[in-house]
Amino acid sequence: MSELASRALCWIRRDLRLHDHAALALACERAREVVVVFVYDTIILDALPSRSDRRLTLIHRSLEEVDQELTALGSRLVTVIGDPIEEIPQLAEMLRADLVVASHDDEAYALKRDAEVTRRLAATGRKFETVKDHVVLERAEVLNNSGEPFRVFTPYSRKWWEIVTPADFAERDPNLAQLANADSLMGVAPGNRTMAEVGFTDTDLWLTPGAKGGQERLNNFLTKIARYGEDRDIPGIEGTSGLSVHLRFGTVSIRECFRAAMTSETAGSRKWQTELIWREFYQMILAQFPHVGQGKTFKPETDAIHWPGTDEHFRAWCEGQTGYPIVDAAMRCFNATGWMHNRLRMVVAMFLTKDLLVDWRRGEAYFADLLLDFDLASNNGGWQWSASTGVDAQPYFRIFNPILQSRKFDSEGKFIREWCPELRDLDNKQIHWPFSDDGARTLETPSDYPNPIVLHFEQREKAMALFQAAESGR
Repeated sequence: MSELASRALCWIRRDLRLHDHAALALACERAREVVVVFVYDTIILDALPSRSDRRLTLIHRSLEEVDQELTALGSRLVTVIGDPIEEIPQLAEMLRADLVVASHDDEAYALKRDAEVTRRLAATGRKFETVKDHVVLERAEVLNNSGEPFRVFTPYSRKWWEIVTPADFAERDPNLAQLANADSLMGVAPGNRTMAEVGFTDTDLWLTPGAKGGQERLNNFLTKIARYGEDRDIPGIEGTSGLSVHLRFGTVSIRECFRAAMTSETAGSRKWQTELIWREFYQMILAQFPHVGQGKTFKPETDAIHWPGTDEHFRAWCEGQTGYPIVDAAMRCFNATGWMHNRLRMVVAMFLTKDLLVDWRRGEAYFADLLLDFDLASNNGGWQWSASTGVDAQPYFRIFNPILQSRKFDSEGKFIREWCPELRDLDNKQIHWPFSDDGARTLETPSDYPNPIVLHFEQREKAMALFQAAESGR
């Protein structure tokens, strides 16, 4: 066994918790003393369009909880603001750390950043190690019989279950007795920074942040997981886990989610586990095919599609003013909360690409700006699936009819009434389409609700022609 480092930094990033934490557990194994650090990355923060980004509020409050836990253990969190490639080597030198440990991150920016941090640390005789944490199986761990990455989900999922072991789900339990004493951190600004120092303002959140919030939401979901298969597609009820935000920022462990789900031998539990594996699938795709995260389609033949959708239609979609109630309700909810139900993500994405014929990249970018649970791999995977340009994508000839989707999944109009109050007094039939068949206003159409900006049956044919032309190389 190699000699222990005298001190290690555990650099937390998308793993804002202290328990079942692979990087922290590894740091405690490799060093006599461990300091938990976080960098408010100005390269990422300066690119955000709003100084009141909900994600910063969530991160900040989650870090407050981490700092409180560390303080109770006699240690403290150390936070800095700046470019990590400068800040992490400086912290390592200031704190006399021989080793820096963090969790894997396969986004292009993160890989480039980590490579440079590795180089700079090595130049001073220090090591940088990263470890798998935000997925159960990653990168090239799940391959087909030819040793190639899967391109279709169902065989990937079968192989995933074939090779996963109990050890993959086991808790990564750090020895918190090895945390550095708070007194030894004086002079390096221990503790969290204020939102003002970070350059952002506090905003309201619809969920409780931090590991305690993640645990509460997981425990609540377990009481209704048996009905997940039936309830997950209905936006008017709390039928999903609501854990996507916690998984994105690591305020709950993916391993704990699987362990908890396995305590319920129900069809709902098995369905939720399948959805968690979809998340792993998209993470694998990003790692194995990084071009998808750089504005390129997975299917090369669809990369040259000229999307004729207009700026005016894109703005109407963003604002929830399309004249399609389920689309408008979903977008208004999204703009107000930063969250969208998964069924509605598919509906609005397909409406933008197949009805409005707007390039999927514009929708992907809009979601990236506002999604509280934004994750490049899942966001890109979902958008390319809906646009029929991605891995295991929806065939281009299967195009959601937003009116039928509304009738099926919001049959009583509960969700629409909440977010489109001007439609509240319509009956359960009219609320899904308050117009005549040809899109004309009727006596029942509320005066303050917009006209439909397109007609689905016409746009569907245009979308089909776009893809047929791409397939034939025209």
